[in-house]
Amino acid sequence: MPRRSILTARQRAALIDLPTDEASILYHYTLSDEDIEIIRTRRHARNRLGFALQLCVFRYPGRLLVSGEVIPEPVSRFIAAQLGEGMDELCRYAETDVTRRRHLVDLRQAYGFKMFSGHRARELKAWLAGEAESATTNHDLARRFVDECRRTRTVLPGISVIERLCADALVAAERRIDSAIVARLDEPLKARLDALLTEMVEGKVSRFVWLRQFEVGQNSADVTRLLDRLEFLQEMTLSPDILSGIPPHRVTSLQRQGERYFADGLRDISSDRRLAIIAVCAVAWRAVLADAVIETHDRIVGKTWQGAKKLCDAKISDAKTAVQDTLRAFRSLGAALLEARSDGAPLDQATELACGWERLEGLVATAAELTDTMAADPLAHVGQGYHRFRRYAPRMLRALDIQAAGVTAPLLQASTLIADDERPEERPVGFLRRGSKWHRHLNAQKEDGHRLWEVAVLFHLRDAFRSGDIWVPYSRRYSDLKQALVPAEAVKDIPRLAVPLDPEAWLADRKARMTDGLKRLAKAARAGAIPGGSIENGILKVDRLSAAVPEEADELVLDLYDRLPAVRITELLQEVDADIGFTEIFTNSQTGAPCKDQIGMLTVLLAEGLNLGLSKMAEATNTHDYFQLSRLSRWHVESDAINQALAMVIEAQSRLPMAAFWGGGVTASSDGQFFPAARQGEAMNLINAKYGSEPGLKAYTHVSDQFGPFATQNIPATVSEAPYILDGLLMNEAGRKITEQYADTGGFTDHVFAVTSLLGFRFVPRIRDLPSRRLHLFDPASAPDELRDLIGGKIREGLIVQNWPGVLRSAATMVTRVMPPSQLLKKFAAYPRQHELAVALREIGRVERTLFIIEWLLDADMQRRAQIGLNKGEAHHALKNALRIGRQGEIRDRTAEGQHYRMAGLNLLAAIIIYWNTKYLGQAVAARQRAGLNCDPGLLAHISPLGWAHILLTGEYRWRRQPGAKL
Repeated sequence: MPRRSILTARQRAALIDLPTDEASILYHYTLSDEDIEIIRTRRHARNRLGFALQLCVFRYPGRLLVSGEVIPEPVSRFIAAQLGEGMDELCRYAETDVTRRRHLVDLRQAYGFKMFSGHRARELKAWLAGEAESATTNHDLARRFVDECRRTRTVLPGISVIERLCADALVAAERRIDSAIVARLDEPLKARLDALLTEMVEGKVSRFVWLRQFEVGQNSADVTRLLDRLEFLQEMTLSPDILSGIPPHRVTSLQRQGERYFADGLRDISSDRRLAIIAVCAVAWRAVLADAVIETHDRIVGKTWQGAKKLCDAKISDAKTAVQDTLRAFRSLGAALLEARSDGAPLDQATELACGWERLEGLVATAAELTDTMAADPLAHVGQGYHRFRRYAPRMLRALDIQAAGVTAPLLQASTLIADDERPEERPVGFLRRGSKWHRHLNAQKEDGHRLWEVAVLFHLRDAFRSGDIWVPYSRRYSDLKQALVPAEAVKDIPRLAVPLDPEAWLADRKARMTDGLKRLAKAARAGAIPGGSIENGILKVDRLSAAVPEEADELVLDLYDRLPAVRITELLQEVDADIGFTEIFTNSQTGAPCKDQIGMLTVLLAEGLNLGLSKMAEATNTHDYFQLSRLSRWHVESDAINQALAMVIEAQSRLPMAAFWGGGVTASSDGQFFPAARQGEAMNLINAKYGSEPGLKAYTHVSDQFGPFATQNIPATVSEAPYILDGLLMNEAGRKITEQYADTGGFTDHVFAVTSLLGFRFVPRIRDLPSRRLHLFDPASAPDELRDLIGGKIREGLIVQNWPGVLRSAATMVTRVMPPSQLLKKFAAYPRQHELAVALREIGRVERTLFIIEWLLDADMQRRAQIGLNKGEAHHALKNALRIGRQGEIRDRTAEGQHYRMAGLNLLAAIIIYWNTKYLGQAVAARQRAGLNCDPGLLAHISPLGWAHILLTGEYRWRRQPGAKL
């Protein structure tokens, strides 16, 4: 029977090979005085060296030496140096196998090492069975097993045995989890789940495939389709509790398989596995469908508001001519009346001669009408969306199990009336704030007043979902925020929090810093010593920062890139994968086994990165057809895998010597890049006036000071970028190393200032309209005279103190990745103004923004760092624009998942090119140094690894055949 392989060669080597780097050798192979004393009891130098070597290998990696194994020279040299022996003596060790076996017995007796057999083997197998359920990957379980053997001083069995043990444990754990889920289903429910594979919808697709075919929509018809699926799943009465106690990554794995299997494929697998997959998918899709319904309603509300605003603007535009004519007529009348008054003539006669009383009455009526038109409010026209809402709103409200906080009880009551199709004579308006404009418009509606009232309810329902004042149980995006937040007692155990648990201590520190900063700023203003700016007559003026790139840097850039070898993109990918092995991350979602088809995997990733798509790539390569690429993409390409591969490339690039000239990987910039989307793309192709009238989406990317794009995410083109800054910093390990984060004007809000400070990040945005920003102080009356005109208001200390526990819980929730920070920040931004937690966070943000503005004005070096960081991000956009050569640069995928993979693939490809460029730029610098040419580190800091002219991106994509490659 062939050995079941669950690890790659690189993973096996990482587990059992002897270390070769100096740090690892020093850590694992340093001998103690007691060790040396025991080793000295051996009679010959060769035996002392051999005994010491076996001892070291027993400890790490924890295995036996293999007969004929070549020992790395750094290891031999380090051990020999500690014993004062010559390395040549080691070659004579093990000339007889008896010596090695005798030393093995002695080591076990002296140090307590045990072989993997008998009782010890049974104990470790039982331990392995328990670990298998929580292990996230095959390699993760194998690594845990090796670590446990080292901890218990058990000599590792052969790598083939380790793989077989782990494979068996993983299969057994998988079966136990499947059985645990199925055991919670009754027989009728099992039959209904199985029927999803055989029941056909409109004679086209199975019910199972039909259920998973959904996306967030744009109109009432889309909501209807979503509700069809949601109601079907609700009728199955499948409780989410069937997944309680199941590890989340196991649930995710089952869901991914269900989203890739077709009905006939599912019918061919075992009963328990099939039912577990379908049950998990049904539970997950029910939650996602509810979110999609709410999100689509959100878009329809926005579309209705935009339509009303356009109608209002159109009426104002149409009235311009009438306004001009009416003003001319009144000007003529006014001139005639003034002339008659100065001449003492009768005014009524002048009026009659100027325009006539009848025309004057018409002018007055027209003026009154135009006054109403020019003061028109879009709310007057939102009623036009009533019929659009009416097509789905009652059904939506009945389908969603909406729950609400006490403050939104009136809104929930009004929603219930709409859901029940009731039209009471007294329509409750308790959900409206006292000063709301809706009151005036509702009071003005005499007939069909219920229409505008229903629209008002649905508009406020959208806002309440956004803020979290109402929620849906088991939802992923719109669940109860209070249950999602980290418990208050757990906050003190979050090491990332950079603020004290006592709000008074935080306030005292900020007051002291603010007082000192104001004094320094006032002193600089009096002396005219503000770098790049001044305060004159209470007005802040900021000069534009000049470029600071030496002229010699341009010549150096050209020379270094001339030294880079020309390379095909296929050769580049294969070389980087040989260095790093990032394709090994793309394991099979069914078995967890690594992908054996390296060239096929690289072809899929290249198709995504170049925006070609699999069909076009199959035509451009001679190794794989479309169906082979589609199979690899379906079963191996996952978001988590792309993120892990990206992390591997970024980490490897940061270790290259050349990267150290650009930074330490502790600062980063973030910015959004717009990508046009064809009109048939339906997921996030919304229109933003900033980018013209074509639809599109934005990729929001974080780039480190070493040029590594360590995080990217798709966001609609219409939303603010600010909430997404913390996603890139907190949702991956590279982001957590960042200490200083740069962003442009669109990337900052007071909430972002607050949370970045709470979590220990220094947030440095480049604020375009900085002179118009006001400072907020604890005591505005004590502000220096030079700064009084810059003061905007007073910090509400009491509100901060009162809500400090909630603020800390919110920050801790972001750190622990319970939910993406952007989701929480968007909820805070959507809260009504009177919500105290959101206001307290805003007050903290005002404190931090004031301190930042003071430091920004006084610190020219900070300004320079921010400009350099943001320039790196903008230059990164140019590389991506050059790479997305397919489909005229448009993102034509119709689904959010397809668009995500396209952007993630592009980001990964950019990171791979940056790694290759960094590697060869380092070699080019070494060549210049050997030639005695100038390689000043100050100049090298201005070099960028973002060039692509030397890379052949187009044409046929041919690969170098690897030994044993599957073609």
